[in-house]
Amino acid sequence: MDQTPAGTDFPHQSVTFPDGVALDCGRMLPRVTVAYRTYGTLNVDKTNAILVCHALTGDQYVAEQNPETGRPGWWQRVVGPGAPIDTDKYFVICANVLGGCMGSTGPRSPHGERPGALWGTEFPVVTIHDMVRVQKRLVEYLGIGRLFAVVGGSMGGMQVLSWAVQFPEMVFAAVPIAAAYYHSAQNIAFHEIGRQAIFADPCFRNGNYWAEGVRPERGLAVARMTAHITYVSEEALTRKFGRKLQNAEGLSALGEQFAVESYLQYQGSSFVQRFDANAYLTITRAMDLFDLAGEYGGALADAFRAVQSRFLLVSFSSDWLFPTAQSRTMARALNHAAVNVSFVEVQSDKGHDAFLLDEPDFHATLRGFLAGCAAHAGLT
Repeated sequence: MDQTPAGTDFPHQSVTFPDGVALDCGRMLPRVTVAYRTYGTLNVDKTNAILVCHALTGDQYVAEQNPETGRPGWWQRVVGPGAPIDTDKYFVICANVLGGCMGSTGPRSPHGERPGALWGTEFPVVTIHDMVRVQKRLVEYLGIGRLFAVVGGSMGGMQVLSWAVQFPEMVFAAVPIAAAYYHSAQNIAFHEIGRQAIFADPCFRNGNYWAEGVRPERGLAVARMTAHITYVSEEALTRKFGRKLQNAEGLSALGEQFAVESYLQYQGSSFVQRFDANAYLTITRAMDLFDLAGEYGGALADAFRAVQSRFLLVSFSSDWLFPTAQSRTMARALNHAAVNVSFVEVQSDKGHDAFLLDEPDFHATLRGFLAGCAAHAGLT
């Protein structure tokens, strides 16, 4: 194993596994690189490690400024000294997912079968389970035999579920936040609109845009705008923007008339500067394919039969992307499988993205759950 970047210009901290990984699609992905960051100190017994799994557009820079984009750590409210995931107590790991564009092997990486080329749209289909298997390789590389906890929101929560099901002996506590055990037809539909916007951009060039020195910025921006609407609630948009006009002087012809339009335009334009279109296609498809119950003939409880983790499920009352009803279904299935599970619905009008925002009740719940688990596990 050698320390090398994975196809980006910035030298992210990473480890490469030259023997690659077998994927659920039946392909073998050769020479897999995982970009990652760690925070805090691993104790002598190596029992205080927490893996944080990022969401669709996240990265490994969970608690610090991203040195490539300049953006602040995406979960600094939750991870850091004295935070709910306290880096004075825990050793925190966060890895860029397989298929990502922040240093881990993905569509922008060197093609494993055609020297001198990049994967592009030829990158194999990956699943949430594939992402987790690669994370397991990283955890083992760091010398950790069992994780104290795996925590993540949205797509990160899907990874938490996959960890608990695939490697039950390696996870003491599991915390899926604002997540679900499958991607609904409505969620898939929103993703497909975004993918079609990317495909329709004349700069997409069948996914070979790098070779021609262009990027499908308009299509990727529309994809981000569409997705972002699902991350917020109607209440949050109304509170922040209502029907306020952007142009106070009056109506403009087909321009940005409303403040919410300007907001979405900003979300789209800023996103294209930090994310790769082919990676977006790859990761959204991985989310769409996730269906734990489907893997067990529709019996979700059967998926959890071997689970050994203590679970905390967290949902938010205004989240319509992964609504509370889906978390309740998971809680019932975990109970049927005799798993130790707690469930909390946090009252919030901020929508799906509430897990990323200032939500004191959520933070207190997470802090208390981890403290209780630490006491049970004998962590000091």
